[in-house]
Order: sequence, then C-alpha cells, then structure tokens
Amino acid sequence: MNLINNGDAERGTGGAGEPTPTVPGWQTVEGAPALIRYAAGGGYPTTSDPGPAERGAQFLSGGNSPRTRLTQTVRLPPGSTFRLSGWLGGYATQQDGVRLSVEFLDHTGYPIGLAVLGPVTAQERGLRTGLVEQTTTGPVPAGSTRARITLLFTRSGSGTSNDGYADNLSLTVGAR
Repeated sequence: MNLINNGDAERGTGGAGEPTPTVPGWQTVEGAPALIRYAAGGGYPTTSDPGPAERGAQFLSGGNSPRTRLTQTVRLPPGSTFRLSGWLGGYATQQDGVRLSVEFLDHTGYPIGLAVLGPVTAQERGLRTGLVEQTTTGPVPAGSTRARITLLFTRSGSGTSNDGYADNLSLTVGAR
C-alpha cells in the first residue's frame, strides 16, 4: 500500500502552471506549488513526453517560486524494508529539478534515517522535457514509527517557472 497521500497528484484542480494555494494531502512549507495538467502544453510535459506509462491527468510542479517545499508525515506500518519511488523531471535543457526524500522518525519525532531520490539532471533526461523513474530500497531503521516525506522543487535560475516536475510518488513498507 502506498503511504504517500496524493502522490499521483490527481486530487486538486490542475491547470497550466498557475500556483495553487493548497495541494490535497500535502502541506506547503515554502513557495507556491502548481498542479499541471498533462494536456496544458506550452512546454510542460505532455503524454507524448518521457514519463510514466500509467499517468493520470496531472503532475506536481514547483510553480513560480525559486524554491517550493511540500511535506507530509505518515505513520509507518510494521515492516523491515521500504521502497521509495517516483517519476521526477524537468524542462528541456534547464537544470530546474525536484528532490523526493523520506526521513524515518522515532517515537519522539527525531530523524533516525534518510532516503533521497533526485534531482534528475537535464543530461539524465537527454536534454528533453519529461520525467524519469527513480527508485531506492533499503531497511527501515529500527525504532522508526513515522516518516516525513518532502518534495523540494528548485529553480536553477533561468526562466520564471520552477520547472521541477513530480508524479506517481510512492513509499511502501513490507517484509524482507
């Protein structure tokens, strides 16, 4: 079971890059995120660009802020291993990007482990607009009771949009 709430960005009203005050399931800590429809065009990823085969109608973006940070904290079910995955990307030759991280927390909220995906560089995307699948697995740190999931979108300096893109984010916990 995916522990990330709205990791597929399907809840909430998407548009053509306009910032949204809220993204269901996520807390905006910094910046102004955007939910963008794959049908928006205008240089944003479309269904013909590299990305997940099974994609919905929209994806997450950093909006128009130099840095946008979204978080959510979830309870961890029993399990000894985790799998963190997501489709991360950006625009053409720009180095705007997004990093997906999970901090494993003990019962007091103290971080005792970390896993990070991304950012995906323009070179890793073949200098194309699109999203690339990233995955990591590992042991759940002993004593972990919760996980703080963070999406950090960063604009590289060129353009007015923060063109880090994310879709189909997933955190699962299971037995070895």
